Amino acid sequence: MLPLYEAKMIHHYDTHWATYEPDGSTRLMTADEKAGHVPPMPRYWVHESEIDKKLDGRWDKPWFLGWRDICRATDARTFIATSLPRVAFGDPMLLAMPSEGRSELQAVWSSFVFDFVARQKSGGTHMKYFTTMQLPVATAEQIHGLPLQMDKPIGEWIGTQVDRLNAWPTGETTRDALRAELDALMLHVYGLSREDGEHVLDTFSIVKAKDLKAHGEYRTCRLILEAYDAMAKAIATGERYRSPFENEDAA
Repeated sequence: MLPLYEAKMIHHYDTHWATYEPDGSTRLMTADEKAGHVPPMPRYWVHESEIDKKLDGRWDKPWFLGWRDICRATDARTFIATSLPRVAFGDPMLLAMPSEGRSELQAVWSSFVFDFVARQKSGGTHMKYFTTMQLPVATAEQIHGLPLQMDKPIGEWIGTQVDRLNAWPTGETTRDALRAELDALMLHVYGLSREDGEHVLDTFSIVKAKDLKAHGEYRTCRLILEAYDAMAKAIATGERYRSPFENEDAA
């Protein structure tokens, strides 16, 4: 038997967002549970043979990319997607099965700049296939063609960042730094100036309010713009990009 994942159980780079309790209620999973890779408890289970029937001849990978169908432009984030294991899914979880570029696509879909566009297209509470197919997803050529020198090819660098986030490093500082760099990279891929990027980030008022309450500043914005500036300098000088977070705690 395989668990049936519901949309409420996932978030960006997170398949352990929420879990069911024995009484049928749900709760957010703790940082310790995530770091310990404690699996979420589903409400329902599905026989693996049923999933095999659905996927026979169509998909042979042990993973999917999925996003929440239910969304609202007034929420903290609108397009919520992540890499998912090969399990069962309910209708409010929509799935993608890309033949290549999984890490790049996950990084694009999880970025603030992509979310900014998605919320302009969202006229209700659903992010169906027909809406998602209209969103401007950066292509592999656009990503790999960015004139940014790194210690490895950009695609490989993105894959490393995404894999680390999906594996859930235990340090919050590490996760924030990894995500900030990916968000900064996508601002460059989409051709936004620093001022444009700051404007996009400032529209996420709930994220900003949570940061102000927790840190006394819009920390998410600061981290992303610090990484953006370091990448902009590397592009302008032709030097290798050096992470402004290299001295942060690694986990």
